[in-house]
Amino acid sequence: MRTLYVRIIVMTMVIMIASALIAFAVTNIYYQHFLKPDNDEKVTHIAKNIVELFEENPNQSISDYLTAMTDLGYTFYLVRDTGIAETFGNPFSSEEMDQRDIEKVLRGEIYHGIANYPWKPFVTGFFDNEVKNTIGVPVQISGKTHALFVRPNSIQQFGEMRIFLAVLLVLALLFSFLLVLASTRFIVKPIKTLTEATRKIAAGNYHLKLDVNRKDEIGRLASDFSTMSSSLAKTEEKRQEFVSNVSHEIQSPLTSIQGFSQALQEEDMSEAEQQRYLAIIENESKRLSALSKQLLTLSNLDSEVNINDFIQFDISEQLREVVFMMEWQWREKQIAIEIDTHPTTVIGDPKLLQQVWVNLIANAIRYTEPSGKLSIHTATVKSYAQITVKDTGIGISETDLPQLFERFYKADKARTRTEDSTGLGLSIVKKIIELHGGTIMAESELGKGSAFIVSLPQK
Repeated sequence: MRTLYVRIIVMTMVIMIASALIAFAVTNIYYQHFLKPDNDEKVTHIAKNIVELFEENPNQSISDYLTAMTDLGYTFYLVRDTGIAETFGNPFSSEEMDQRDIEKVLRGEIYHGIANYPWKPFVTGFFDNEVKNTIGVPVQISGKTHALFVRPNSIQQFGEMRIFLAVLLVLALLFSFLLVLASTRFIVKPIKTLTEATRKIAAGNYHLKLDVNRKDEIGRLASDFSTMSSSLAKTEEKRQEFVSNVSHEIQSPLTSIQGFSQALQEEDMSEAEQQRYLAIIENESKRLSALSKQLLTLSNLDSEVNINDFIQFDISEQLREVVFMMEWQWREKQIAIEIDTHPTTVIGDPKLLQQVWVNLIANAIRYTEPSGKLSIHTATVKSYAQITVKDTGIGISETDLPQLFERFYKADKARTRTEDSTGLGLSIVKKIIELHGGTIMAESELGKGSAFIVSLPQK
């Protein structure tokens, strides 16, 4: 398989050759339509001057005269009245000539061979050294009409220039090829570096730093690749942390269940102690079940949510239903509920959003002291529905707020352990809201309560 390096070189060479052929063809067309008529007119004028100059001195020899004129860079083909032809100067590559054209000149007409010379796509007629490609004029010699065909000697007039142009073209192609080799290597080198870095990432090495200091597309690609590598490294760290947290969260209730089960089997204890141990085993089992359920919920959110299934519904009615459903919890703690809602429609999945309000309200009830207050407020801000769940609970410290929505994060690990918390509730909330194209913010102050503000699109 060809490498990118070879492909670029081959493609560049093909483009250079194709460009040269196209340029030559276009130039030839330009010559045929614009330069050739001018050249014909110019050579005709020169041929007439040569004849006039000779006829002003009729006593001189035509052969000596034309031979002298060849030094000025012209080639002559003289057809005498007897039909004998003679060449002066550089020999023609072809002396083939239509006899009718010769007879026209002998009758006093001018032959425009340059203007009427046949067009060829890849051969510029200017350099065709044929008698057909000349200007024919009548000339009087000893009172008789002869036919004189005149053509510029391109070798004599442009010999050095043609060599110069040929050398220039060869050197241009040679240096172009060498520069293409060097520039292509310069272009391909960072791509090779990226390829090697990709292999390392595929092998699990995410801590890569690419030394590519360029401002072009490849430089931006390398920069984006480094960003992706850093992101993958962070993702891998979070994944490992997630696995560690899951293992820890599962191991803790399993250890309790195992320990108390052994205690029930091995020790003689009162019925009250047995009931207490069994209650602990039941609670730990419930916590393990809740953990597995929430992990399953997160997994489903990552793979099974289809935004095409979203519908438009009234969020205020759903909030009231959730408050009513959780009535026994807030009544048990004698928490005052304040609901300030008005009909507000949103686009989303009602079941998923219900999970959001359940989690937020349950947290507010859990961390609000007895006889506290919980308020729920809705508003419309531009094209978004804004839902605020506010409590007068214990609050959250400023240092804990940035990590509040991370998986398994617990602001107070000692307290939440006894409250059957898994540290996944707010992560689920944030994930659901982001799937709906919304945002969530938390505002809190220790000892004064917390407020969670959710914004959801209405269209």
